[in-house]
Amino acid sequence: MSLLLESSHTLLSLLTGSATNPGPDKRSRNDVLTTAKPKILVVNDDAASLLALTSLLDQWASDTGYTVLSARSGQEALRQVLLHDFAVIILDVNMPGMDGFETAEAIHQRARSADIPIIFVTAFLADEIDRLKAYQRGAADFLFTPVIPQILHAKVSVFVALANKNEQLRRQTEDLSQRTLELTATNERLMREIEERQAAERTSHAKDEFLAMLGHELRNPLSAISSAAALIDMPGAGLETASRARQIIGRQSQHLSRIVDDLLDLSRAMSGKILLARRPVDMASLVGACLDTFRATGRTAGYRIDVDLAPNWVDGDPTRLEQIATNLIDNALKYTPAGGSIAIRISAEDEDVLLTVSDTGVGIAPDLLPHVFDVFVQGSISLDRAQGGLGIGLSLVRRLVELHGGSVSATSAGGGAGSAFIIRLPRAEAAQASAPAAAAPEADCAKPAVLLIEDNEDGREMMATMLDVYGYPVLQSADGLDGVQQALSRLPKVALVDIGLPGIDGYEVARRLRANPDTQAMRLIALTGYGLAEDQRRVLEAGFDMHLVKPVDIAQLLGALGEPAPLRTAAG
Repeated sequence: MSLLLESSHTLLSLLTGSATNPGPDKRSRNDVLTTAKPKILVVNDDAASLLALTSLLDQWASDTGYTVLSARSGQEALRQVLLHDFAVIILDVNMPGMDGFETAEAIHQRARSADIPIIFVTAFLADEIDRLKAYQRGAADFLFTPVIPQILHAKVSVFVALANKNEQLRRQTEDLSQRTLELTATNERLMREIEERQAAERTSHAKDEFLAMLGHELRNPLSAISSAAALIDMPGAGLETASRARQIIGRQSQHLSRIVDDLLDLSRAMSGKILLARRPVDMASLVGACLDTFRATGRTAGYRIDVDLAPNWVDGDPTRLEQIATNLIDNALKYTPAGGSIAIRISAEDEDVLLTVSDTGVGIAPDLLPHVFDVFVQGSISLDRAQGGLGIGLSLVRRLVELHGGSVSATSAGGGAGSAFIIRLPRAEAAQASAPAAAAPEADCAKPAVLLIEDNEDGREMMATMLDVYGYPVLQSADGLDGVQQALSRLPKVALVDIGLPGIDGYEVARRLRANPDTQAMRLIALTGYGLAEDQRRVLEAGFDMHLVKPVDIAQLLGALGEPAPLRTAAG
């Protein structure tokens, strides 16, 4: 159909612009969206009618804010719809091949273009049936030729404004979605910061409690030692009282030593400075020996101890494995009231050796269970609690187990329901029986002279007194330079040398004595408060024969002095 054929006057008016122009939209151009302009598609098979409509629409395009595209057939219109989004489609009904109704139906079958409004253009006055058919195909409105420009402009303006509003809403939705994502990310970051701050506060609080507990645990044995020492000096103290006081001093000194050892071991484990001296170890024998120690000290009195120790071997450091077992058993005794039961079991499962220590004690609260192996965590934090301890034993257990390639877990049904700890270690082959050792030659009965180089006056006096009691001639020196001079002039058989000395340190003392032919064969034993593997290495490299960590047990010291020949191995 052709608008030109319907009315040459109308076409002339369209082409010359003499038709009544409704004038520009009252809106300012500044109000037009800065986004991509809406598009209008005009579909008509007649070239003159197509030109007339597009030219008429182009007159208002800049003011209304849209772009006009055209198509000569239904198929071309479908191609345009695939390429562009349209605010409205002005579609001729009577086209050859694919008519307007078929084109509209095809356009609305596609999900992306299903909502595009379509204005049908027809030269025939449609009856109600035709209108129904058109609306069923997706018609939004009708235009009848000859087209009245004001009506066309009014209808197009409505759909262009609607498209602009929809685009504005889409942009706002995108902006809102972006803001929502940003706010969500900000909220998540704030929540993480809050959690991190809370975790830091909990850690700080735990450290404060730990420091308070440490002061409590140190002052208890120090108070007992101080009181026992004062009791010995009292004029009315009898032999039995003095003996009990000495036992207290010895017992509390060992307790202090264990506290310091635990702190140092935890520090070494956390910094990765513990070196394992691995060898095949029968866990059953090791745990049995630990139990014997607890029984000998009376710790197991009042408890029912159920033991099932099947021989199983692991490749590990016996000293560290003993620490693991001792801490677990000590933990069970500490948190199980007298009369309770403790079960200790060694078993095998697949390729692992399991050490299980379970008890009927106070149990572990559900909120504490995930943190029971954390540093400074205890189930009962109060200075007046009976159990004592620093809350680092289980953390040390986990570190030592992990160094052995194993794992540790804890289970508990809650407060008052007891708890169980399970250690898993990789299983190893049993050690081969070794040949009987040759009998050691008898040592010379004469006690060798000992040079004691120590700057701490009280420590030097106590050690010299103990050595004298056991029959060792003792020479004393308070600094490194004087110690070297006494060694060169008196030539003792053994020198006990503190590392931290005034003048020259213990390392330099050893180097000078080894460099002199008169003293190079002297037995040198280092006394130090430093027990890391690196400290032992430095001691041996300086020329010492042995490394003893303070406080030195008298039995360990006497054993070191009784060696028949210098040993180039670290001890302690």
